[in-house]
Amino acid sequence: MKLANQVAIVTGAGRNIGEEVAKTLAAEGAKVAVADMDKGRGIKVAAAIAQAGGEAAAFVVNVAIESEIAALVEAVVAKWGRIDILINSAAISDNKTILDITKEQWDAVIAVTLTGPFLMSQHAARQMVTQGTGGRIVNIGSTSGFFGRSRAIAYSAAKGGVANLTRAMAVQLAPHGIRVNGVVPNKIGSPVGKDEFDPTRPVVNLRGRPGVPLDMARAILFLVSEDSDFIAGAMLFVDGGVSAMLVGDRSQ
Repeated sequence: MKLANQVAIVTGAGRNIGEEVAKTLAAEGAKVAVADMDKGRGIKVAAAIAQAGGEAAAFVVNVAIESEIAALVEAVVAKWGRIDILINSAAISDNKTILDITKEQWDAVIAVTLTGPFLMSQHAARQMVTQGTGGRIVNIGSTSGFFGRSRAIAYSAAKGGVANLTRAMAVQLAPHGIRVNGVVPNKIGSPVGKDEFDPTRPVVNLRGRPGVPLDMARAILFLVSEDSDFIAGAMLFVDGGVSAMLVGDRSQ
């Protein structure tokens, strides 16, 4: 197993990408803190991991509230003694344009989608530094953070911030043996904040199919394992090749 005896925190692990990441890391031997705002979802995912022979526990956390983040980190260390891996998956979107979004809606998205990964990483990294054995952090970005789009102004800005937050964290945490990378999905699984996945949703990419959470989970497993030891500060595009395509070219 690639992650035997390691402890991982996955935020937003109650569904979609976060859920699949939690299950994938557990299948490779990690003890997984299934962190989500929804207690029921977290318990369900942790139970599924246990049923499959893994080890996990559910934790309720709102990543927009620093005191809850601090409590999560403290609880995980109290349970398993350490933190080796952090996956920042929790996010919300606004689906608004700059002409109709309110400041309150903007602030809410930034708090969860950008400030949340910052605070989670800060608290987890401090624990990793204290341990003195390094660690790995993966931030989940989005193609929305690299290209303009017709809606979701706050989400786009937040994910753009996540990309450079990842690079800055990689530089600042490298002296402590902590590798930081990011992954960049495009329309993988259900839309942000939604439970429903429509496999017939039209997509235009080089693979000719919608992305599924397992696509992301496999990429993240690579980034937190020794297989990627020489990769740091990267934003790995897991988007079916959509970002490589010429805008307007639908020949695929």
